[in-house]
Amino acid sequence: MATMNFLENKIPPPVVCLVFALLIWAISTATPTARILSDQQALVVAIALLVLGIGFVIAGGISFRAAATTVNPLKPESASSLVTSGVFKYSRNPMYVGMTIILLAWTTYLATPFGLVAVFSFMVYIQRFQITPEERALVKLFGVEFEAYQVTVRRWF
Repeated sequence: MATMNFLENKIPPPVVCLVFALLIWAISTATPTARILSDQQALVVAIALLVLGIGFVIAGGISFRAAATTVNPLKPESASSLVTSGVFKYSRNPMYVGMTIILLAWTTYLATPFGLVAVFSFMVYIQRFQITPEERALVKLFGVEFEAYQVTVRRWF
Protein backbone atom coordinates (compact mmCIF):
# COMPACT_ATOMS: atom_id res chain seq x y z
CA MET A 1 0.00 0.00 0.00
CA ALA A 2 2.95 2.33 0.37
CA THR A 3 2.87 2.98 -3.37
CA MET A 4 -0.66 4.37 -3.00
CA ASN A 5 0.37 6.98 -0.40
CA PHE A 6 0.35 9.64 -3.12
CA LEU A 7 -3.47 9.63 -2.88
CA GLU A 8 -3.50 10.48 0.83
CA ASN A 9 -5.24 13.80 1.49
CA LYS A 10 -5.09 14.75 -2.20
CA ILE A 11 -8.67 14.71 -3.44
CA PRO A 12 -11.27 16.73 -1.52
CA PRO A 13 -13.79 14.32 0.04
CA PRO A 14 -16.80 16.11 -1.54
CA VAL A 15 -15.21 15.45 -4.94
CA VAL A 16 -14.66 11.80 -4.00
CA CYS A 17 -18.32 11.61 -2.95
CA LEU A 18 -19.41 13.12 -6.27
CA VAL A 19 -17.29 10.61 -8.21
CA PHE A 20 -18.90 7.75 -6.29
CA ALA A 21 -22.36 9.25 -6.85
CA LEU A 22 -21.63 9.24 -10.59
CA LEU A 23 -20.42 5.65 -10.28
CA ILE A 24 -23.68 4.69 -8.55
CA TRP A 25 -25.63 6.35 -11.37
CA ALA A 26 -23.55 4.44 -13.96
CA ILE A 27 -24.18 1.21 -12.08
CA SER A 28 -27.90 1.94 -12.03
CA THR A 29 -27.97 2.32 -15.81
CA ALA A 30 -26.07 -0.93 -16.37
CA THR A 31 -27.76 -3.22 -13.86
CA PRO A 32 -31.35 -4.14 -13.05
CA THR A 33 -33.17 -2.16 -10.40
CA ALA A 34 -34.61 -3.79 -7.31
CA ARG A 35 -37.61 -1.74 -6.34
CA ILE A 36 -38.87 -3.13 -3.02
CA LEU A 37 -40.60 0.15 -2.22
CA SER A 38 -43.02 2.06 -4.39
CA ASP A 39 -41.53 5.01 -6.25
CA GLN A 40 -43.16 7.36 -3.75
CA GLN A 41 -41.89 5.40 -0.73
CA ALA A 42 -38.38 5.24 -2.21
CA LEU A 43 -38.46 8.99 -2.75
CA VAL A 44 -39.52 9.61 0.85
CA VAL A 45 -36.81 7.31 2.22
CA ALA A 46 -34.19 8.85 -0.11
CA ILE A 47 -35.16 12.38 0.95
CA ALA A 48 -35.06 11.41 4.63
CA LEU A 49 -31.58 9.90 4.16
CA LEU A 50 -30.45 12.93 2.17
CA VAL A 51 -31.60 15.33 4.90
CA LEU A 52 -29.93 13.17 7.56
CA GLY A 53 -26.68 13.03 5.57
CA ILE A 54 -26.65 16.76 4.91
CA GLY A 55 -27.39 17.29 8.60
CA PHE A 56 -24.29 15.32 9.60
CA VAL A 57 -22.13 17.29 7.16
CA ILE A 58 -23.46 20.64 8.35
CA ALA A 59 -23.27 19.70 12.03
CA GLY A 60 -19.63 18.71 11.60
CA GLY A 61 -18.85 21.98 9.83
CA ILE A 62 -20.61 23.99 12.54
CA SER A 63 -18.58 22.22 15.25
CA PHE A 64 -15.34 22.99 13.40
CA ARG A 65 -16.29 26.64 12.95
CA ALA A 66 -17.31 26.95 16.62
CA ALA A 67 -13.88 25.60 17.61
CA ALA A 68 -12.23 28.05 15.18
CA THR A 69 -10.23 25.28 13.53
CA THR A 70 -9.75 24.32 9.92
CA VAL A 71 -12.43 22.46 8.00
CA ASN A 72 -9.95 21.72 5.21
CA PRO A 73 -9.62 17.91 5.12
CA LEU A 74 -6.56 18.13 2.86
CA LYS A 75 -4.50 19.82 5.58
CA PRO A 76 -5.29 18.09 8.89
CA GLU A 77 -1.91 19.15 10.26
CA SER A 78 -3.19 22.75 10.35
CA ALA A 79 -5.87 21.93 12.94
CA SER A 80 -5.66 24.34 15.86
CA SER A 81 -7.91 22.41 18.22
CA LEU A 82 -9.32 18.94 18.70
CA VAL A 83 -13.08 19.02 18.20
CA THR A 84 -14.91 16.56 20.47
CA SER A 85 -18.19 18.39 21.03
CA GLY A 86 -21.45 18.47 19.14
CA VAL A 87 -21.82 15.66 16.63
CA PHE A 88 -18.17 14.74 17.26
CA LYS A 89 -19.33 13.21 20.57
CA TYR A 90 -20.89 10.42 18.49
CA SER A 91 -18.58 10.07 15.49
CA ARG A 92 -14.99 11.07 14.87
CA ASN A 93 -15.89 11.62 11.20
CA PRO A 94 -19.46 12.93 10.98
CA MET A 95 -18.90 14.62 7.64
CA TYR A 96 -17.80 11.33 6.06
CA VAL A 97 -20.74 9.60 7.74
CA GLY A 98 -22.96 12.27 6.18
CA MET A 99 -21.47 11.73 2.74
CA THR A 100 -21.99 7.98 3.10
CA ILE A 101 -25.64 8.52 4.04
CA ILE A 102 -26.04 10.84 1.03
CA LEU A 103 -24.70 8.07 -1.20
CA LEU A 104 -27.15 5.64 0.43
CA ALA A 105 -29.95 8.10 -0.35
CA TRP A 106 -28.88 8.19 -4.00
CA THR A 107 -28.66 4.40 -4.12
CA THR A 108 -32.15 4.15 -2.62
CA TYR A 109 -33.59 6.68 -5.05
CA LEU A 110 -32.08 4.83 -8.03
CA ALA A 111 -33.16 1.45 -6.60
CA THR A 112 -29.80 -0.05 -7.47
CA PRO A 113 -28.66 -2.70 -4.99
CA PHE A 114 -25.30 -2.92 -6.74
CA GLY A 115 -24.84 0.72 -5.76
CA LEU A 116 -24.21 -0.53 -2.24
CA VAL A 117 -20.87 -1.86 -3.51
CA ALA A 118 -19.96 1.70 -4.50
CA VAL A 119 -21.10 3.04 -1.11
CA PHE A 120 -18.91 0.48 0.64
CA SER A 121 -16.04 1.31 -1.74
CA PHE A 122 -16.43 5.00 -0.88
CA MET A 123 -16.07 4.11 2.80
CA VAL A 124 -12.96 2.02 2.10
CA TYR A 125 -11.41 4.80 0.01
CA ILE A 126 -12.17 7.51 2.59
CA GLN A 127 -10.89 5.28 5.39
CA ARG A 128 -7.60 4.56 3.63
CA PHE A 129 -6.80 7.84 1.91
CA GLN A 130 -8.48 10.42 4.14
CA ILE A 131 -9.23 9.22 7.66
CA THR A 132 -6.02 7.26 8.28
CA PRO A 133 -3.71 10.17 7.32
CA GLU A 134 -5.92 12.61 9.23
CA GLU A 135 -5.67 10.47 12.34
CA ARG A 136 -1.88 10.24 12.00
CA ALA A 137 -1.73 14.05 11.88
CA LEU A 138 -4.07 14.41 14.86
CA VAL A 139 -1.97 12.00 16.95
CA LYS A 140 1.08 14.15 16.19
CA LEU A 141 -0.77 17.36 17.03
CA PHE A 142 -2.80 16.31 20.06
CA GLY A 143 -1.11 13.12 21.30
CA VAL A 144 -2.74 11.53 24.34
CA GLU A 145 -5.82 13.77 24.07
CA PHE A 146 -6.63 12.42 20.59
CA GLU A 147 -5.77 8.85 21.58
CA ALA A 148 -8.23 9.08 24.50
CA TYR A 149 -10.86 10.45 22.12
CA GLN A 150 -10.25 7.53 19.74
CA VAL A 151 -10.95 5.08 22.56
CA THR A 152 -14.26 6.70 23.54
CA VAL A 153 -15.76 7.73 20.16
CA ARG A 154 -16.25 5.50 17.12
CA ARG A 155 -14.60 6.33 13.84
CA TRP A 156 -17.76 6.12 11.77
CA PHE A 157 -20.93 5.80 13.88
